[in-house]
Amino acid sequence: MSNTQRPLNLRSIALTAFLPTLLFSVGEGAIIPLIPLVANDLGATLAVAGVIAAMIMFGELVGDIPSGWIVARIGERNSMIYASLVTIGAVIICIVAPSPLVLGLGIFLIGIATAVFALARHAFMTSYVPLVYRARALSTLGGVFRAGWFVGPFLSAALIHLTGSTQAAFWVFIVCCVLAVATLVILPDPTRGLATPGAGPARAGSEQAGSGRSGPSRAGSEQAGSERSGSEQAGSENAASALPDVATSGTAAGLFQTIRAHRGVLVRLGTGAALVGAMRASRTVMLPLWAVSIGVSAPDTALIIGIAGGIDFLLFYVSGQIMDRFGRIWSAVPSMIGLGLGHVALAFTHDLPSTVGWFIGVAMFLALANGIGSGLLMTLGADLAPQRHPAPFLGAWRFTADFGSAAAPLAVAGITALASLSIASGIIGVFGLFGAVLLGRYIPRFAPHRPRSLL
Repeated sequence: MSNTQRPLNLRSIALTAFLPTLLFSVGEGAIIPLIPLVANDLGATLAVAGVIAAMIMFGELVGDIPSGWIVARIGERNSMIYASLVTIGAVIICIVAPSPLVLGLGIFLIGIATAVFALARHAFMTSYVPLVYRARALSTLGGVFRAGWFVGPFLSAALIHLTGSTQAAFWVFIVCCVLAVATLVILPDPTRGLATPGAGPARAGSEQAGSGRSGPSRAGSEQAGSERSGSEQAGSENAASALPDVATSGTAAGLFQTIRAHRGVLVRLGTGAALVGAMRASRTVMLPLWAVSIGVSAPDTALIIGIAGGIDFLLFYVSGQIMDRFGRIWSAVPSMIGLGLGHVALAFTHDLPSTVGWFIGVAMFLALANGIGSGLLMTLGADLAPQRHPAPFLGAWRFTADFGSAAAPLAVAGITALASLSIASGIIGVFGLFGAVLLGRYIPRFAPHRPRSLL
C-alpha cells in the first residue's frame, strides 16, 4: 500500500459519494409513481400498464449481467457518468413515446442504466467502508436513494399541476442526470488515494501471497494480518466457506461464472434476497396501479407516494443501527413480515366505502416496513463479497435480487389480467411472509451477527 493512501472518512467524501446518487434518485423518484398513469394515458389497459411499469425492474435485471464487468473495467465514476448519459437518452424516448410499446422501451433502457449506476456506488462503498460501520454506511446510501424517491414525486406533482401533462415529469429526470454528470466530472474522484479497510503493510503481504488462489469471500479481511480475533476469524470463514474469490487482481469475472462459483449462497440466501426485491418492486408498482383502479388523480397519487417515501426515508439510519447493533436478521425479518402483511391487507380494501383512506393507510404502513429494511440487500451483499474484487460478486448478488424485482411486477400484471388486482396483492403478500422465513433461516448461517467488540 502506498504511504499516501488513507482510510475512508465518510464525512470527507460525503458530497462526491452521495450527491450524484441523490440527484439520480430524485429523477427516478419523479417518474416511477407515474409510469402506470402515463401508460394509461397512452391507451394501455391496467394489466399492460403493470407490464410497462415492470420494464424498469426487468431492465435492471438485464443490466446486472454486464454491470459487474463494466464497473470492474472502467471504474465506479466512469460507470455512473455513462449510465447517466444513457438514462438521458432513454428518458427522451419516454417523453416522445407515441404508444405504450415505445414507452416500455424507454423504461427498459432506464432500468439497464440504473443497474450500472447503482452497482458502481455499491462497489465503492463495499471496497472502502470498514466493517465496523458498514451497515450504517450502506443504510445511509439506501437512505440517499429513498430521499430521492421522497423528493422526486413532489417535484413531479408540482410540474404536472403547472403544465397539465403527466409526461412533463420526465423532464425532472433529465435535469437530475445532467446535474449528476456535472457533479461527477467537477468533483474529485472519491476512490483516489483511499485504502481498503485494514490493508496495512502486514496484510498487503498476505494478500500478495494469496492472490493466485481461491479462498473465502472475505479472505481479504481475514488473512493472517487481520485485526480481528482468532475466534472471530474462524467463525466468519466457516460461515462463508462456500464463497471463493473468483476474480484475481488482473481480471473481471463474468456474471454467470460468478453465479456458478457462489451458487450455494445465491440459491439459499439469494432466494430470500430475490423475495425482498420482489416485495419492494411489487409495492412500487402496486400502489400506482391501485391508485388508477380507484380513481385517484395523478398529482394526488404522486403526493401520497411522496409522503410514504418520506416515512421510508426517515428510517434509513434506524435500520443501519439495528443491523450493526443486533444483526442483519432483526432488520430483514420484521421488514418482510410488514411488507407481506401490508400487501395482504391491501387486498381486502378495494371495494370498501373509504377505499382511498385505506389506500393511504396501507401505503404508509408499507413505507414503514420498507424503511426498516433500508440498506439490507446492499449490506448483505457487502458482507458476502470478496474485499479485493467485490464488483463481480455484487453484480451476481444484485442479479439475484433483481430477478425477484423483475418477476413480481410481471406477476402482478399477469394475475390482474387473469383475476383481479386484489388477488394479485394477496398472493404477493403470502410470498413476502415466506421470504421472512427464508431470511430468518439463512442470515444466521451466511451473515452471522458479530458484536462490535470483535470488529
